[in-house]
Amino acid sequence: MILTSHDARVEAAVAAMRQGAADFLEHPLPKHELVAAVERALESSRWNATPFMSHDSDSRFPLLAHSKVMLDLFQVIREKGSAEGPVLIVGEPGTGKELVAHAVHASSKRQHAPMITLNCTSIPTKLIDTELFGHEPGSTLSNTSMRRGLLQAADGGTLFLDEIGELPLEAQARLVSVLQSGEYRGIGTTHRYRVDVRLIASSHRNLSNMVETGGFRSDLLHRLGEITLELPPLRERPEDIPLLAEHLLQKISHELNRPRRVFAPEVLAAMADYPWPGNVRELKNAIERAVILSDEEEIPVSLLAIQTFTEHAQNPTGADTAGPSQNSLEEYFVQFVQDHQEELTETELAQRLGISRKSLWERRQRLNIPRKKTRRKMPRRNQHSLK
Repeated sequence: MILTSHDARVEAAVAAMRQGAADFLEHPLPKHELVAAVERALESSRWNATPFMSHDSDSRFPLLAHSKVMLDLFQVIREKGSAEGPVLIVGEPGTGKELVAHAVHASSKRQHAPMITLNCTSIPTKLIDTELFGHEPGSTLSNTSMRRGLLQAADGGTLFLDEIGELPLEAQARLVSVLQSGEYRGIGTTHRYRVDVRLIASSHRNLSNMVETGGFRSDLLHRLGEITLELPPLRERPEDIPLLAEHLLQKISHELNRPRRVFAPEVLAAMADYPWPGNVRELKNAIERAVILSDEEEIPVSLLAIQTFTEHAQNPTGADTAGPSQNSLEEYFVQFVQDHQEELTETELAQRLGISRKSLWERRQRLNIPRKKTRRKMPRRNQHSLK
């Protein structure tokens, strides 16, 4: 904000605004106009800061971007975040759906209320009902005391259901009731509880296809789809990679108490060529690995373990290609798993690919990649025992 004399020229005002000034005011001016200008600047700085970030201490990677597709998405979050309706966030694993959920919550009138998160893949199917809706004493043989469900814990705030496509149909039906009336019947009782909760859900699966196959309720999808936010994969916004990589490099170095690191000149070009099937989560894992292994200030491409993978993705058959297609992504996924599954555990494979173990298992089934049993080394017998 610039305050100047009354004879300031228009050209100076335009130049100041281009340099980033929030406003250009002529002196003297009434006090109430100055206060209003300051308030406008504060509001503008809240929403128009670039990059748009989540500062949640539990965030695994930042939500920041320069690409138009992401900046447009941030604008939708700002416009729709204050609404009270449900929000559905869709996108591939590792694209940052949880961070977007936090951004939506932070943009809403509920920002000072709790946001409760449940990853539907992390809870056994038989326990999800209890986790969400709680239970009354004696509802089952093992339930001897009352348990407060996550819906009650989120009352007045936001409930985020990550990977809602994994939710059992019975729980989906209960959730529809909550969205319709704001009420649900407790497990093991006829008593109905009333809650004021905004629901945000995410999924990497095609929920419309699941509706057709009977795996997801159409009425639940209809209500969730009031506001749908689609996150593009990292390979479709390569202009964001340098920003993300530099931020993650410094953040990880600080968290690991390592000296400040820099990327070798060729690293960012290699990152831009690599299609990142695990998206930002994979980028984060690759940089973390490089920081741990690096003994020098400059991090080379080799420590990111993406160069060979990149070459295969760009040219899986030895022919010239214009870029990574869905087929090539699947081809080098298969190649990577087959090449490393004997030396890495399933958890390590998933981490290297930037996906969850469940996603790895699902892709194994879909792409028909059986898990090879590794041979265990037999302990050497004591020679005296053979006598």
